[in-house]
Amino acid sequence: MSDYSSSNGNSKNEQLDEFRVSDAGQPMTTNQGRQVSNDERILTAGERGPGVLENVHFFEKMTSFGHETVPPRRLHARGYGAHGEFECYQSMKQFTKAGFLQEAGKKTPLFVRFSTVQGNKGSKDTARDLRCLGVKMYTEEGNIDLTTIDFPVLINQDPMKFPDLIHAYQPEPRTGMPQAAGAHDNFWDYVANNPESLHMTLWVMSDRGVLRSYRMMESWSVNTYLFVNEEGVKTFVRYVWKPVLGSHSLLMDEAQKIGGIDPDFHRRDLRDAIDQGAYAEYELGVQLISEEDQFNYDFDILDSTKFWPEELIPVQMIGKMTLNRNVENDFAENEQVAFNPANVVPGIGFSNDPVLQGWLIAYQPTQYHRLGGKNFQHLPINRPICPFHNNQQEGYMNYEIDADQTNYHQNSLLNNTPYTTPPEQGGYEHYPSQVSGHLTRERPEKFDDHFTQPRIFWNSLTAIERQHMIEALNFQIGSVKSESVRQQAVDLLVNVDKNMAATVADNVGVSRPSGTHVSVSTSYPSLSQTGTPKYAFSLKVGVLIGDGFNANEVTRTLQTLKEYGVFVVIVSDTLGTVTGDDGTTLKVDKTFLTTNPYLLDSLYIIGGQSKVQDKFNDEVNEYVNVAYKHYKPIGVASTGQSYLAASGTNNSAGVVYTGNNADFGLDFVRAIKQQRFWDRT
Repeated sequence: MSDYSSSNGNSKNEQLDEFRVSDAGQPMTTNQGRQVSNDERILTAGERGPGVLENVHFFEKMTSFGHETVPPRRLHARGYGAHGEFECYQSMKQFTKAGFLQEAGKKTPLFVRFSTVQGNKGSKDTARDLRCLGVKMYTEEGNIDLTTIDFPVLINQDPMKFPDLIHAYQPEPRTGMPQAAGAHDNFWDYVANNPESLHMTLWVMSDRGVLRSYRMMESWSVNTYLFVNEEGVKTFVRYVWKPVLGSHSLLMDEAQKIGGIDPDFHRRDLRDAIDQGAYAEYELGVQLISEEDQFNYDFDILDSTKFWPEELIPVQMIGKMTLNRNVENDFAENEQVAFNPANVVPGIGFSNDPVLQGWLIAYQPTQYHRLGGKNFQHLPINRPICPFHNNQQEGYMNYEIDADQTNYHQNSLLNNTPYTTPPEQGGYEHYPSQVSGHLTRERPEKFDDHFTQPRIFWNSLTAIERQHMIEALNFQIGSVKSESVRQQAVDLLVNVDKNMAATVADNVGVSRPSGTHVSVSTSYPSLSQTGTPKYAFSLKVGVLIGDGFNANEVTRTLQTLKEYGVFVVIVSDTLGTVTGDDGTTLKVDKTFLTTNPYLLDSLYIIGGQSKVQDKFNDEVNEYVNVAYKHYKPIGVASTGQSYLAASGTNNSAGVVYTGNNADFGLDFVRAIKQQRFWDRT
């Protein structure tokens, strides 16, 4: 079937070459290879007559078109992906015998798919939502599918409740609305009556629920896996991907506006960055707990609604993922890739985490339904790069021609091949843990503590982050029509913080809840985004410019921005070029109409002359007002000060003026790196 040919990190790309096709320069044919002479008109009985049954080419073309779609994913329908590689930092053989983690420098090809949960395939990228990162590693021992989400906690403790959650979260069944939004009665009714769901809901309501970029998305495995070494010793493990660029977010207002202006905002951002060589990078960290230490915490390490605090269980960085190649066909790669957390290799096993145990059963039949049968695993994007041999055969769209006489195990005609492999020679073996007890639907007592960790999360946020969460709660719960559900929701919130619940109650028109929050003062800096890394690299600066600009000043500044990897977008009132005071010309990338201040991370205000000066000035002022209101950095050229002059009504935090500042370019880069200036007035 498939032969493994290389371990240099390009082996999957080489394998995909076999399946890549191009019709460029080729004559059109039917699927049977017959050349086509006319692809524009059906056969008719006379010039104005009816069509005839002999329209076989039209029938093939139209039938193919009608069958091009496959059922969308039940959740995670909207997503986008890229190819890349994983490089191991250090040997992890002390903990696992997984081959891709045995030596420093070893590279493994991979494919990733980012996705939202609630919306359909045609929804928007910037919805306030949970996001998933599925990573398919093509290792020499088989495929590993590592599925993570952008919060360290899940919404349910048990997979039995997951269908109910999704039914409540997605559009209301009578109306099919709202799309890509949890701001409705059913979702908040579910949260109010299932207190375990409150923890992840607060993460969705935090700034992390409105992601700035897939390239800036931190994500956790949530589920608890096992590492198993050569001696058979197991270690509990959770994974976390940490973006090199740091974890950054939009404001709620920005996310809502961008969703209408450019629904493909995150997908476009990822694709454009890779095209420009700004490869997305993420370090893989692991949190490890020995078997003997598993009960040493005030939470159950198998509970998916609880995070493992980094301050108590340190994250050890073991490698880096680099996304360096865009997909060539959205359907063949993004839509047909199929993940399953059951796909692991020797050295990686499964804990008794009840949610993980449910996922091991649920994923495979879902892919059978969506992709038409069991042979989806032979699709190019899903095929392993190592050889695969078994007695499974036939089924819809079987890609293989099985030439062997036998198709059963324990045979003499083929020397009992394909044969099994002992664990000591690389065969997969489930960890031989001892299991005892009565069949039960009970869970450990620690599972019932639904409020301690949400309180810790609240304690860990800055004043700005708390205010943003309150605004999100006001919007979400305020959108609920049922007064009873709104009241139940704030009655639940009081367990996290009394003042926060009272503020939300006032805003959504219900009574302030009685009682108070749990008595917990613990906080963890790792839960806030405040300390995340910050870079100007690959952030997008809109250059608002007309004719007559100071060419020497502007050219020098643009050069500095590009030296630091800032993406520059030249914006004016018309496409073409703008001309400086010495004849220097700059190509206009976007007009005020074809881009928008919400799509830009920063502005460089130059101004200039235009054929319709008043309209040009109005457009610049609109861009400036939006950027200023959203705390974004702004650089002001000597010719642009009239658009944003310093005054007693503002403190100009994050506004960098050229003036006589010889270091203006560097100062502007530092401001871009800061990204937001929350103390701006």
